[in-house]
Amino acid sequence: MAVPTGPRGTALDEASPDAVVLDTDGVITDTARVHAAAWKHVFDDLLRRRARERGEEFRPFDTGADYLLHVDGRPRADGVRAFLASRGIDLPEQASRPGEDSVAALADAKDAAFRAALDRDGVAAFPSTVALVRRLRKDGIGVAAVSASRNCARVLAAAGVDALFDVRVDGVDAARLDLAGKPAPDLFLEAARRLGTPPGHTAVVEDSLAGVEAGRRGGFALVVGVDRTGQAAALAERGADVVVPDLGELG
Repeated sequence: MAVPTGPRGTALDEASPDAVVLDTDGVITDTARVHAAAWKHVFDDLLRRRARERGEEFRPFDTGADYLLHVDGRPRADGVRAFLASRGIDLPEQASRPGEDSVAALADAKDAAFRAALDRDGVAAFPSTVALVRRLRKDGIGVAAVSASRNCARVLAAAGVDALFDVRVDGVDAARLDLAGKPAPDLFLEAARRLGTPPGHTAVVEDSLAGVEAGRRGGFALVVGVDRTGQAAALAERGADVVVPDLGELG
């Protein structure tokens, strides 16, 4: 499938949405790389131990392919399950004894690693995204921040952009409302509901394959894929109407 091209700068103007829903990690804030590093820390520890115990070759977690294909944009536990399945590893959901590997233990370890990195290094918002959100607000267009992460509020506050968004829907809401994770469109649909705009009058901006697919499944007016990792063709295949390397091209 060809990557959608054309007058990217006018894509939002042509769609004329009443609201825009933006993914947080990788679209609003430069935290996708922090998430990828946290996943690598946790999975490599597991993979190294299993390789040593079995006398097998250690195949580390790839912050490119493994991250993008299996964990990017998904709730933590779903990401653990997807990556383990890709390596043929079967672990219990919960540990039956202290120190036992499990889906829950790996998800918790990843969360701890991410929070430690966030506290140590901080986080920045992409200037082009901030500029776009300010323009949308000036034009009277509602804006929402969406994330599968329970740390979304903490990330937006750390980046100093939490006050820019009319609505936030995150992993805390997903757990409370029993919303399915991406590629299901539940998070985006809840954001549109809170903004008071139907999906057909709302645009979605995403950088993950699962997120773009969720936008397409939800029947949104426009799905914009942000390609920061060289996966433009894959974003188009999952349903992006237009793919841009940076949101400055939509300004």
